[in-house]
Amino acid sequence: MRASSVSPDAIRADQLRRLRERLPEVLARNPFYRDRLHLVESWEDFQRLPLLSKAEIVADQEAEPPFGSNLTYPIDHYVRLHQTSGSSGTRPLRWLDTAESWEWWERVWAEHVFPAAGVGPRDRVFCAFSFGPFIGFWSAFCGAERLGAMAISGGAMTSEQRARAILELGATAICCTPTYALRLAEVAGELGLPSARASTTTRA
Repeated sequence: MRASSVSPDAIRADQLRRLRERLPEVLARNPFYRDRLHLVESWEDFQRLPLLSKAEIVADQEAEPPFGSNLTYPIDHYVRLHQTSGSSGTRPLRWLDTAESWEWWERVWAEHVFPAAGVGPRDRVFCAFSFGPFIGFWSAFCGAERLGAMAISGGAMTSEQRARAILELGATAICCTPTYALRLAEVAGELGLPSARASTTTRA
């Protein structure tokens, strides 16, 4: 069932239920959040939760490298590591995922993000970015796999190679930033290739 067919009240009730179910475990096991959060039984309780800044998480990781105290499980329970680019600070922000939390990332892309963009199992999804540790790249790629679409990696390619691959492989959807999609269209024009608009739906 798509989110658009569910009432806002039902969504809020489900959100509150999930928060009430999961928060006690975080408070019991996670040192970082134990001193910042409290149990939530109502939306009034939720509104009293303090805002958390990225700077606080980065400071925690600097104080207790490399992952900080923001861990709910023993370190061997985590299966994936991702991080930010570090472009807005002195160091990147690292994030760990369990198998369960990573499954959530895949499911959100497969059941919500891609369907909202009109992408389905019969599509060929070209991910036009280098595959570093940034979580958005990997979640999009793995989400396409979960959806049943053909996931195509465009990592370690020049813009020219990507423009040619998109056409040669028959990609029907592209994952990238809007500005880079425009750049790929420019490159295709410079190479005398058919316009990406004519053969591919670009979804950023």
